[in-house]
Amino acid sequence: MEYTPKGVCSRQILFEIEDDIIKSVKFVGGCPGNTVGVASLIQGMNVHEAISRLEGIRCGTKSTSCPDQLATALKLALEQQDNK
Repeated sequence: MEYTPKGVCSRQILFEIEDDIIKSVKFVGGCPGNTVGVASLIQGMNVHEAISRLEGIRCGTKSTSCPDQLATALKLALEQQDNK
């Protein structure tokens, strides 16, 4: 799946979910140390657990962050999956 984040430095989030497990995540743009670290940490994690851990994280004075935007992307993917 692809998601275009809003309000953060990264330009795109690419990810794959299989049987509610996050198989891969890649951020395009953003702070490489943080985005690669987040992607590595949640690989293999249950999607619901990842959303719970990432949702609401802020970046400085911004109302969102790359992890928060990833949580949004994962929630949208679950909604799309449920509507199929």
